[in-house]
Amino acid sequence: MISTERRQFARVAFASGAELITTQAHLRCQVIDISLKGVLLQLPAGHVPLAGMPCLVKLPLGDGGGDLVIAMAGELAHVEGAHAGVQCRSIDLESITHLRRLIEMNLGDPSASERELKALIAAAGSA
Repeated sequence: MISTERRQFARVAFASGAELITTQAHLRCQVIDISLKGVLLQLPAGHVPLAGMPCLVKLPLGDGGGDLVIAMAGELAHVEGAHAGVQCRSIDLESITHLRRLIEMNLGDPSASERELKALIAAAGSA
């Protein structure tokens, strides 16, 4: 399922575990969807981090036995109930390569992921 609801970057559903690390907690979360610009997480019960807080999201890929991981540093853009939206502020080259491939595979259109990556680079250059 792909959702673009008023967003420049396509979000793809991706059911996977992830770690959300903030200055206050280290939480195991569930990924709801992901894009080149961020990730939407399902938080564990009883944990409500504050919006605006800096964070790190680690998303292991594969069977968990390897070193493949998408790691993005960001900010909690919004926290609503048990969901937290993380806006990516920085990501290393290896992680963006894995993320781009993941999105490309889910979109089924390599040219769409190329357009999104160019838009992301253009947006970063104008910021």
